[in-house]
Amino acid sequence: MSDAPELLLANHLKTLRLPTFLREHDKLARICAAQGVDHVRYLARLTELELIDRERRMVERRIKSAKLPAVESLDSFDFKAIPSLNKMMVLELARCDWIERRENVIALGPSGTGKTHVALGLGLAACQKGMPVAFVTAAALVNEMMEARDEKRLLRLQRQLAKVSLLIIDELGFVPLSKTGAELLFELISQRYERGSTLITSNLPFEEWTETFGTERLTGALLDRLTHHVNILEMNGESYRLNQSKSRQSKT
Repeated sequence: MSDAPELLLANHLKTLRLPTFLREHDKLARICAAQGVDHVRYLARLTELELIDRERRMVERRIKSAKLPAVESLDSFDFKAIPSLNKMMVLELARCDWIERRENVIALGPSGTGKTHVALGLGLAACQKGMPVAFVTAAALVNEMMEARDEKRLLRLQRQLAKVSLLIIDELGFVPLSKTGAELLFELISQRYERGSTLITSNLPFEEWTETFGTERLTGALLDRLTHHVNILEMNGESYRLNQSKSRQSKT
């Protein structure tokens, strides 16, 4: 019978979904008793632990939902390797105010210059700020939309993508799009225009985007929507990945 109160408390805490309370209350009670901490400060410490742990779990769920291929922080990005990149601009973007303003970001530069790393870093920052994020390559996104159209679920997919605060479209321009694919991507970006933020990485300068979208008319209309409220990251230089590889090799 002596265990009854403990079992009852554990049951209540599980029902209330307070796992950190359940895990930490006994240990923290002993610490507070030894320190002469009163019950109010004990409860304050315990609730703080619960809130910190809850926020951590929420961030983990947002990262998983975003389908980020890797958890890359901007702290690990070597800005010195890409002198053309405006570091202060990137750090300002990491505050995520641009997402609240529903602006866009376009990162342009040759393959290997760290565009995806920066995109992932900004996506992670948005997840940490409590914003829903989705990450996808341009080719995979177009394929998914074409399959959804064939299966009569395109509208549902478009609604799902419209809900995210930040949509990251990686590797635009690596492969040309079909006429249907280009039109579907244009439709999606038009739907998000001034309703949500889109971050695009591309290895092509704007003047070569027609090679991807097929027609100057469609390309012009797309750029008109994307660049109305845009932050452009110029990432020209030697391959960031190659430099990172050389750096690791020199340390071995």
